[in-house]
Amino acid sequence: MAGDGLVGIVLVSHSAQVAASVAELARGLAGGGAAVPVAPAGGTEAGELGTSAELIAAAAASVDRGAGVAVLTDLGSAVLTVKALLAEGGELPEGTRLVDAPFVEGAVAAVVTASAGADLDAVEAAAGEAYTYRKV
Repeated sequence: MAGDGLVGIVLVSHSAQVAASVAELARGLAGGGAAVPVAPAGGTEAGELGTSAELIAAAAASVDRGAGVAVLTDLGSAVLTVKALLAEGGELPEGTRLVDAPFVEGAVAAVVTASAGADLDAVEAAAGEAYTYRKV
């Protein structure tokens, strides 16, 4: 779905509610920038806790605008599922990248940066820098 040139963001959590809430938070904090395509991919198709390759692939396809897709994950098996999809090839849009970042802070940084029109490298770097955010 090439077009607006914005990096798409997929948020993969073991919980549909967590993924949707983090997506809502990140969009809200992005403020007045461009409307970044963000899709949650949480839980399983049956609405249970877990991860689903099918939900992740569908979310990635839905946010692909031709500038790449940044995928942020919460826990271990979410990471493994995304890595497996990337290794298989063909399931995720070209230019999809697993981003090593804290889930909430990284999602906010990724969406804010993407809303400014940044490319995938800059979105990944901003999300990863969230590891350095100090709270005390």
